[in-house]
Amino acid sequence: MARLPLPSLLCTLAALSLSLLAAELKSKSCLEVLQVYVSKGFNKNDAPSNEINGDHLKICAQGYTCCSQEMEEKYRQQSKEDFRSAVGEHCNALQNMFASRYKKFDEFFKELLENAEKSLNDMFVRTYGRLYMQNSELFKDLFVELKRYYVVGNVNLEEMLNDFWARLLERMFRLVNPQHHFTDEYLECVSKYTEQLKPFGDVPRKLKLQVTRAFVAARTFAQGLAVARDVINKVSVVNPTPSCSHALLKMTYCSHCRGLVTVKPCSNYCSNVMRGCLANQGDLDSEWNNFIDAMLMVAERLEGPFNIESVMDPIDVKISDAIMNMQENSVQVSQKVFQGCGLPKALPAGRASRSVPESGFSARFRPYNPEERPTTAAGTSLDRLVTDVKEKLKQAKKFWSSLPSTMCNDEKMAPEHISEDECWNGSAKSRYLLAVTGNGLANQGNNPEVEVDITKPDMVIRRQIMSLQIMTSKMKNAYNGNDVDFIDISDESSGEGSGSGCEYQHCPSEFEFNVTDSVGKTVVHGKNAAENSAASTICWSYAAQGLCLLFLAMQRQWR
Repeated sequence: MARLPLPSLLCTLAALSLSLLAAELKSKSCLEVLQVYVSKGFNKNDAPSNEINGDHLKICAQGYTCCSQEMEEKYRQQSKEDFRSAVGEHCNALQNMFASRYKKFDEFFKELLENAEKSLNDMFVRTYGRLYMQNSELFKDLFVELKRYYVVGNVNLEEMLNDFWARLLERMFRLVNPQHHFTDEYLECVSKYTEQLKPFGDVPRKLKLQVTRAFVAARTFAQGLAVARDVINKVSVVNPTPSCSHALLKMTYCSHCRGLVTVKPCSNYCSNVMRGCLANQGDLDSEWNNFIDAMLMVAERLEGPFNIESVMDPIDVKISDAIMNMQENSVQVSQKVFQGCGLPKALPAGRASRSVPESGFSARFRPYNPEERPTTAAGTSLDRLVTDVKEKLKQAKKFWSSLPSTMCNDEKMAPEHISEDECWNGSAKSRYLLAVTGNGLANQGNNPEVEVDITKPDMVIRRQIMSLQIMTSKMKNAYNGNDVDFIDISDESSGEGSGSGCEYQHCPSEFEFNVTDSVGKTVVHGKNAAENSAASTICWSYAAQGLCLLFLAMQRQWR
């Protein structure tokens, strides 16, 4: 047997050693893949212990591989689940912010109304007892309607406040003219002179303006928080398309099949995959940013002239001022009414009601002292609530356009900032050379990683874009002091989309508009003011006498 020359023998041994070393390294890599695979809860029998031929692979690169066909399919499902989970976590954090702030604002506004009513009612009950109780329904009805407007919205604030003042005028007119008998028809005539005579001074006009602006802003702002919560709820549950599913597998787990379990996707590579998979969500960004800007505008109003807290706290004093104006000008008002409506019939001798003393009302409704009056509701104040939510709103801007980058920084996707030459580019551990596409559906026509049909937008997301547009318009009206009534005509109850859904009044989506100007003048439709006044002229003599006694008691109280 011929002997090989020593140098040739050494080269042969070296080549054999390298081959054995490479085989050992590949075997070790496949064992690492097996460990990772099992750690995710998969069956270890699916995974080969050594490299095998990869002709069975459908998405990951064929050739020698550490993945069986079963592994590739389970990795495909896992990559979709990782994607859904990561999107859900980021969206849920924002959704929870809006949900918690909506709940806090809603609690605050409702409790503020309760406190305002209670401060008025408690004072009168404590001071005047049964006399006030006999005449308290007028004020109770006012607060019932204010609450109904905030909760349901199906209240015309102008008509409601006009009705309140008409009923109050009705009672006061009888009190200041106790020697006369007034029929319903006569009181209807009296109501027609309300605007001309201004028996309550300028208080009704100012209060109507303040109440309308404050309540519109408060209700619209709370609705905006609820709409944002519901929009996120509907678009955060993603269902990857087949093309997106393949791209996710290729990006996150095909590197495992090559034994590269620790190598993470290149940043630009991940951006293309995420922008392709989140193409429709990217289209939310423009309207979302407009919506956030409108919310911030209304928030400024809530801090300033439309502050519902500053309107409701002194409402009892304002109503008291109106009553005093009526009493102080009762002679002039009565004379002008008698001229226009005719002299009413006199009551028979001995049946005249007790008249208001000539000295007039020397007292006014006494508000709570600072230590008595509740200055906060729901354990906070409006200023603190608005300051907090404004900061959160600013952080939420551009959420949808930044979501792909946020996803690529997620630990489930690409947790580390790694060298561009040391990352996974979809086929090897090397630099990613392709350009990054823009956000949104229209920019995905040339996405090199995800095939996207740009002619078929996601209809669920289109509806949410419409919801944002409508709510933005509503908030711009509220910013200007205008009310917009709406009726939900969407198919929210049909179960379309994903998520837990929400209560009817918290899910506005598509609306029918009825614009009211800053002083409550109905532009689209409204009842005739005279008809409303006529409907409000129902009065009971016993109630009037009780109210008279109430004011007499008030006079004595402050003498």
